[in-house]
Amino acid sequence: MRMSFGLTFRTAKGRWLVNLSRQCSHGSTGLFVPPSPPLDPEKVKELQRFITLSKRLLVMTGAGISTESGIPDYRSEKVGLYARTDRRPIQHGDFIRSAPIRQRYWARNFVGWPQFSSHQPNPAHLALSNWERLGKLYWLVTQNVDALHTKAGSQRLTELHGCMHRVLCLHCGEQTPRGVLQERFEVLNPTWSAEAHGLAPDGDVFLTEEEVQNFQVPSCARCGGPLKPDVVFFGDTVSADKVDFVHRRVKEADSLLVVGSSLQVYSGYKFILTAWEKKLPIAVLNIGPTRSDGLACLKLDSRCGELLPLIDPH
Repeated sequence: MRMSFGLTFRTAKGRWLVNLSRQCSHGSTGLFVPPSPPLDPEKVKELQRFITLSKRLLVMTGAGISTESGIPDYRSEKVGLYARTDRRPIQHGDFIRSAPIRQRYWARNFVGWPQFSSHQPNPAHLALSNWERLGKLYWLVTQNVDALHTKAGSQRLTELHGCMHRVLCLHCGEQTPRGVLQERFEVLNPTWSAEAHGLAPDGDVFLTEEEVQNFQVPSCARCGGPLKPDVVFFGDTVSADKVDFVHRRVKEADSLLVVGSSLQVYSGYKFILTAWEKKLPIAVLNIGPTRSDGLACLKLDSRCGELLPLIDPH
């Protein structure tokens, strides 16, 4: 697979214009989707039966549902971040302790934000929103931070790891829309320029240390404290209140469907264990093996956006 990414910046009447050039051997929506076998009609029938029998269905989604919208993930074979590069995601403790690390993070995020925020839901997100509207989907838990379920119209939703479209002050807790912060970045960095070197899963890009060092990062407009995206970084934990809330939704459900997640992160996998202990039927739709394959009554290796729209939720 060939991939070439370049970002060029120029100012026009005080606004940043971002031009992303992309060359690849696949279409843009399939760039980060691992290979999968053709749809098996018998497997489709099995999933249809699973959904038909479900009256209070809980769905848990992961990065695999959003790769078809053009957002890379971490673990997919050959196309995930871990397969493409030796770079690793930022750690919570490093972000909290180090101003230079926060500067590097926000510079990368600033460059990547226009593209990341423009991604749109794909047919899988829209199918799940439709299931909710028709009363089939009882609750949706996503490990993703891209807001694509919200854009698709889902409301019975818990964003387990938060959302990149919100920013929090680490001192006073003030919440700011990410788009507002982008405007503050632009004001503070009117002549700053950079060229990106590849895309990362959570809304940022790769920059050199030289490009980062002159980037100016705003503080909280309310108290002057440092700002952090309202997401759970690696090394951090999901709040106890949110965990308890999701456990209650799992216990109220009568079945659980995993969509696009390998469940390698325990913060999501623990709810599968709860469902299994409650003897709920579990189905898994994910390209490649998952941590819960041994607990599932049905496993499907297909693209989420190809399979879910085929299912009749009535």
